[in-house]
Amino acid sequence: METTPSVPRTLLIVDDTPANIEILSSVLEAEHQILFATSGRDALELVASQIPDLILLDIMMPEMDGYEVCKRLKADPKTHNVPVIFITALSEEADETRGLEVGAIDYISKPISAPIVKARVRNHLELKRFRDMLEDLSARDGLTGIANRRRLDEFLTQEWLRGGRNQSPLSVCLIDIDFFKRFNDRYGHAAGDDCLRRVALALASVSRRPADLVARYGGEEFVCALPDTDAAGAALLADRFREAVIALGIPHADSSIAELVTISGGVATAIPTGESAAAQLLEAADRMLYQAKKAGRNRVLTPPEEALHC
Repeated sequence: METTPSVPRTLLIVDDTPANIEILSSVLEAEHQILFATSGRDALELVASQIPDLILLDIMMPEMDGYEVCKRLKADPKTHNVPVIFITALSEEADETRGLEVGAIDYISKPISAPIVKARVRNHLELKRFRDMLEDLSARDGLTGIANRRRLDEFLTQEWLRGGRNQSPLSVCLIDIDFFKRFNDRYGHAAGDDCLRRVALALASVSRRPADLVARYGGEEFVCALPDTDAAGAALLADRFREAVIALGIPHADSSIAELVTISGGVATAIPTGESAAAQLLEAADRMLYQAKKAGRNRVLTPPEEALHC
């Protein structure tokens, strides 16, 4: 039995003939939110700000045909996983082969059949939902539920490239739970796991911008990546992380600096360039974390300079 999703998915219809857009919209608008563009260039501009769940793309369009649009979508990490269905009057086997080779997930010939279009759109959206779920699971730390090291590496690479293009600052805060081995030894690993989960949630609750990412770096270490954030802003947020962990009130009888669980942090900021990589930013934050521990822990430190030009 066909079911309608509780949250409508967004479809982008791209066709240089408005009548074709109207036909497809009439078939799909009852179950989905519809966006449209009448040229390949307009479509690319639209997805830059509003990424749809699926794209229905005409091939024969002036200036930029559907093949080129599809290639550009698949070359962009932000839209690479958006399924594309070609809907076109081209019906030769070579045309369909080319469409699949440039990255389309399906190919429907005109004139369209409404039941076939609805069924294929529904099936591909369901497949995308499962792929998204698997991708989300693969990017999450199994213990704490926040992003894992793999997701952090991907995010930093992406934001490093973006920051280089825009010449905008990228900051990271590397955080370590103070005397965590002592905590585990005294309270046991089950309590240690619960401590890690609670600290992770506290850090995530402080970093509320959708653009930021809080990840488990390994063991009792966490990283918060802060795009478009200068050194002063990162230092302010890092101290809020420290305060949020203290506010949890987790007892730590074997800590040398407090009766509660605390954290130390190191902050680094860079204006990215192509001459280095995000790994150097993490190394700079790690050096500051070392200094914070050396200075007595339960504190966050930043480099004296405004920003590294890496």
